[in-house]
Amino acid sequence: MEFKDIKELIRVFDKSDLNKLKIKDGEFEISMQTGFDGGSIVTTTAPAVQSAPAPVATTTSVTAETAAPIIGDTINSPMIGTFYASPSPESAAFVKVGDTVKAGQTLCILEAMKIMNEVEAEFDCKIVKVLVEDSNPVEYDMPLFVVEKL
Repeated sequence: MEFKDIKELIRVFDKSDLNKLKIKDGEFEISMQTGFDGGSIVTTTAPAVQSAPAPVATTTSVTAETAAPIIGDTINSPMIGTFYASPSPESAAFVKVGDTVKAGQTLCILEAMKIMNEVEAEFDCKIVKVLVEDSNPVEYDMPLFVVEKL
């Protein structure tokens, strides 16, 4: 199963009334379940190349910060993954509050299934607030940044 298919499957599952789903395709298997503190759990396993670690589980829940109403335009997560504000732990963040960014400029990295995906600005804007802390999990369509369009 390709990564884009998995993203679409997760998106459809999140929007559905289902609370549990398990799919097996050859040696690939994915299980999704909701109902744990308002979040969802997604577990995937793939064929082992060497000794395989335990399946990775991603859990997310709504915090007071993300539950508060957001005023202004936002840039949302295009997928479920882990948010990284910089290209490496030693590097400076791609953007910080007050920065002006151009369309196409990298804002952060989302890691999903060991693949690093750059999130780019879709329009010129000013960063008003960063809503996610470095290395925290994010959900599909979760606001990452509050911005002011330029």
